[in-house]
Amino acid sequence: MRVILLKDVKGLGKAGDLVNSKPGYYHNFLAANQLAVEATPAVVKEWKAKQKRMAEEEAARKAEAEKLKAQLDQTEVTVEAKGGGNGKLFGSVTNQDIAQALEKQGITIDKKKIELKESLREAGETSVDVRVYPEMVAKLKVRIKEV
Repeated sequence: MRVILLKDVKGLGKAGDLVNSKPGYYHNFLAANQLAVEATPAVVKEWKAKQKRMAEEEAARKAEAEKLKAQLDQTEVTVEAKGGGNGKLFGSVTNQDIAQALEKQGITIDKKKIELKESLREAGETSVDVRVYPEMVAKLKVRIKEV
């Protein structure tokens, strides 16, 4: 029997999947716990339309992420930090500082998407990874200026 899962079911599939199930398992567990619906022709038609709409939305998000990646690859941001005069900083530059500097340039990025491999404790230029999409990473040039 074909069913469409409403929620993730361990060992069967993820929410939104069209899977085969034994009738007893469907009636006694999946339907009883509202985890799945029977795949009637009307439900399948609605499911296909929803899948198509979700694919279009995903493609739009990916295109937007590609544009943002291209923009960030060309961007250079300057962050000012207090230092001791010899190139060493008193503290460190965090992803919050970089996000604020980007926002001053008109680019809004969540600080959690800025991936620092190590603390930035010295003045100078460095490259920082910004995850704009799950499998897409942009390289942002960060210039740390000592004040």
